[in-house]
Amino acid sequence: MQAHVWSIPLTTRFRGLTVREGVLLHDPDAHDGAGGWGEWSPFTEYDDAVAAPWLACAREAAAGEWPTPLRERVPVNVTVPAVGPEEAHAIVLRGGCRTAKVKVAERGQAEGEDEARLEAVRAALTALHPGEETRVRIDVNGGWDVDTALRRLPVLDRAAGGLEYVEQPCASVEELAEVRRRQHVPVAADESIRRAADPYRVRDLEAADVAVLKVQPLGGVAACLRIAEDIGLPVVVSSALESSVGIAAGVALAAALPELPHACGLATVQLFTGDPVTTSLLPVDGALPVRRPQVDAAALTRLAAPPDRADWWAARLARTAAVLERSS
Repeated sequence: MQAHVWSIPLTTRFRGLTVREGVLLHDPDAHDGAGGWGEWSPFTEYDDAVAAPWLACAREAAAGEWPTPLRERVPVNVTVPAVGPEEAHAIVLRGGCRTAKVKVAERGQAEGEDEARLEAVRAALTALHPGEETRVRIDVNGGWDVDTALRRLPVLDRAAGGLEYVEQPCASVEELAEVRRRQHVPVAADESIRRAADPYRVRDLEAADVAVLKVQPLGGVAACLRIAEDIGLPVVVSSALESSVGIAAGVALAAALPELPHACGLATVQLFTGDPVTTSLLPVDGALPVRRPQVDAAALTRLAAPPDRADWWAARLARTAAVLERSS
């Protein structure tokens, strides 16, 4: 299997990053000899054991082992980083989606910045889709304790004109369960599923109304379909900030779910300044098409990582492959 390391600047600082890096794996013998592609892009701070499921996902994608889709389009949300209100408004207008996912509780920011961002997002959605139903969800990334969540959620609910749900308001499953019991905004679990030794504690403790599944961290489409069936909650498929090659795996998962009641968080290619494919997976009328993008050899060359970063990723890939082989 061939490996191609890429490095792409982001349009906006996101998750503390201004540049995203990753690896495209190419299996030339897949798809009856036509070749298949998968993305491996675990964040650089993750150790090899954490990166191993991401590699399993990339290999599954490169081999073409995805289920038959049940739908042709996947509704998606626009993702709004922890930016100022003017930029948040512009991001929503550019995104064209009916649902917005807004980052809040950014370290170092004042609480009032979250309200201003949400008010700007609501105004943009109303301007973009007058008279239509639109939705706003927030993502806290586990940044609150229970008391803070109970204090902040009513404020942010009003600022957003009503929240669809709050994603990962607190770090632990027990805290999620308490927040869910003590206020009315639905709770979605992300890190409590993908980073947990037992992802089903969310179900067992009745800690969430929605399960957020990210296909790379959880080991691929087939693995996520098993989790979705066993966890028994409505599923939102979300991005791990990937190129269109990685997003295609998330789209394949969303397209194969028996039910898809919520928009998915898969429109994050909008945050990239480049993409190693001929036609990027970008939303049209708030949805992504269900297809495999075609890798563009010229773009892959143009976006290639510098030699020192390519060497770093190659060494990491070899170590992670060894971890994966030992665990299989």
